[in-house]
Amino acid sequence: MTQNPAVDQKSASPLKSLFSGAAGRNIGLVLALLAIVVVGMVTAFDSFTNFGNALVILRQASIIGVISVGMTFVIIGGGIDLSVGAVLALASVVGSLAAIQDIAKSSHWIVTIIVALLVGTGAGLINGVVIAYGKVAAFMATLAMLVGARGLAEVLANNRTLVVSDRDFLKAMNIDLLGIDILIWIFAIVAVAGWLLLNRTTFGRRTVAIGGNREAARLAGIKVKQHTMLLYALAGLTAGIAAIMILGRTTAGTSTHGNLYELDAIAAVVVGGTLLIGGRGTITGTVFGVLIFATLQNVFVQNNMSSSLQAIAKGVIIVVAVLLQQRFAGGSTSKKTPKALKPIKSPTPRA
Repeated sequence: MTQNPAVDQKSASPLKSLFSGAAGRNIGLVLALLAIVVVGMVTAFDSFTNFGNALVILRQASIIGVISVGMTFVIIGGGIDLSVGAVLALASVVGSLAAIQDIAKSSHWIVTIIVALLVGTGAGLINGVVIAYGKVAAFMATLAMLVGARGLAEVLANNRTLVVSDRDFLKAMNIDLLGIDILIWIFAIVAVAGWLLLNRTTFGRRTVAIGGNREAARLAGIKVKQHTMLLYALAGLTAGIAAIMILGRTTAGTSTHGNLYELDAIAAVVVGGTLLIGGRGTITGTVFGVLIFATLQNVFVQNNMSSSLQAIAKGVIIVVAVLLQQRFAGGSTSKKTPKALKPIKSPTPRA
């Protein structure tokens, strides 16, 4: 006997219905973050609850947070980028080369920023071209960029740490606005810009459509290859921004910058509710994912616990997040054709 879909929908668990929506997922993330905060308050109240420590958490989250915003777009679009950490390292090295610093000193420190952004965006464009037009799997293409970019950074730096000597640049990257570090402001601006781009523009809607069903998106008139290329360029751009931030924070460019940042970014995006198969995700969820891991790290540091235990806890959180995605996402994880993209049948001509 054929079951009535309406009956099945009504009989669905109210809890599943709640957490399958964006609001429900965000509520779950808020509760998870609050639980970690409570643990921090119980175990290290005096040092954990002061305002200065809150700024430390946000500052630690800022660089990974910026990278995670770009990663969110790539994963929603059905891709993956393993090279963002290496691209960050390459951009930091190129931006701190003696020739670039000499040009910056003779003109303006903004040159360092422009160079780092160009390097990051250029590396992302290469990824996008190879994936979209070369038809190379995203995993392999970005893995090749990871190895190549870090190797090039080592060659350019001659396996040395390049110290940034431009005082004006360092001063600009270490100022406080309203008592809040400039790195936190950069993270906030990038997150807001990412939210607007994803939720209020055609670019964002096309990203979701491509991640949900590439073929349907193509039939709807979306230039899938071109858009895919732009998604990876965007991820490269955010890696370039993160390189500028790390240059200001460490005052040096080196090929070791950004080691394993790509994994931290992917973890934050997944914990934030973005589906690894694409087609669904939010910038808000990603921000919460970044804050969850940053707060967890701070709690471990406050209690003098080993980094090994922290890694174990992070792994458990990732597994739980993926299991919850599978449990509550239901049919939304399947590659269904979005209603807005389904072809419209032509009316039958009258005789």
